[in-house]
Amino acid sequence: MTEENQNLYEGMYIISATLSDDARQKAIDKIRSGITEHGGEILKLHDSGRKRMAYEIAGHREGYYYLLYFNAKPAAISELWHEYHLNEDLIRFLTLRTDKVMEKIEFKILAEEK
Repeated sequence: MTEENQNLYEGMYIISATLSDDARQKAIDKIRSGITEHGGEILKLHDSGRKRMAYEIAGHREGYYYLLYFNAKPAAISELWHEYHLNEDLIRFLTLRTDKVMEKIEFKILAEEK
């Protein structure tokens, strides 16, 4: 039997803006503990703060954005997604496989049209 290798993943999570600071921290801790309980390892967490969303999702116009880099086995991702769907504080999530951990997140300013 071959041992399944871990891959590097990048997860984007939008958490409800209606939560208190403590409840929001518990929600992100729940995501982090879910990853570690499935044999994953948290490498980096970027807190992008509260932002207005491009469109309304389930009655929410704003959310707190988190970008999380972690190692996990591919089989763990589907189990994590199942848990995410049951988390009512999590508005939206996206998990992608990536090649490297971004130490700093920067966005290029678009040139204004005249």
